Amino acid sequence: MVFELTESKRSEAPHAARRTAWQLDLTGVNAYLVDDGTVTLVDTGTPWGISRLVREIERTGHAVTDIDQVLLTHYDIDHVGGLRGLDRDIPVYLGTPDRGFLTGQERPPLSTPKGVLHRVVGPFLRDRDHVIEPVEDGDAIGSFKAYHTPGHTPGHMAYLSESLSIGFLGDLVIERKGELVPSPWYLSYDTDQVADSIRDLADRQPPIETVGVGHGVPFLKNGCVRLAELGRAIA
Repeated sequence: MVFELTESKRSEAPHAARRTAWQLDLTGVNAYLVDDGTVTLVDTGTPWGISRLVREIERTGHAVTDIDQVLLTHYDIDHVGGLRGLDRDIPVYLGTPDRGFLTGQERPPLSTPKGVLHRVVGPFLRDRDHVIEPVEDGDAIGSFKAYHTPGHTPGHMAYLSESLSIGFLGDLVIERKGELVPSPWYLSYDTDQVADSIRDLADRQPPIETVGVGHGVPFLKNGCVRLAELGRAIA
């Protein structure tokens, strides 16, 4: 099911851009679509959920061919797996440390359970069709700014847009019973880094209302306040 995250309002100006975002429910994991004149897909779901991804995009009134860019929050099978269902000419952006895992240029470390899992599934996720653009902390991609938030994975990125008042946090945090909680140890490379990244992002984030997470329900209001509260709670 598709959920609209922002009101579809148009300015009285005749050529005002439509600014709307949707949560794409891909069964157990979320992707997001944003249309602010540039159509951005945030994460892509699983390899076996591509047909659902396509249907969800179409329910927003868009086609897969409308997508201008893909922002990947991190390298995990349920976030990068749907790439193979997208046109190979679409630019794809991924944090530099995770980019090598996806392209096959780097091998995940075997020092953590998460790294072992990535090493096992790596051959099934390797992408040589798309041009994967490396993303560094502070990079601007359209209206979004990238924030390096390692811990869940080495190259985990959050993408926040002050002009749209919306941010996508990937799996840095999850929603549980109406609250934001840190990515748990069994899903992360380094939980100390997760905590550090939450505090750092809480300190640097712009004032945004809507926050989307990879797992759980998005927060439509006071997203930055909730993240700041979590940052203080784990200080």
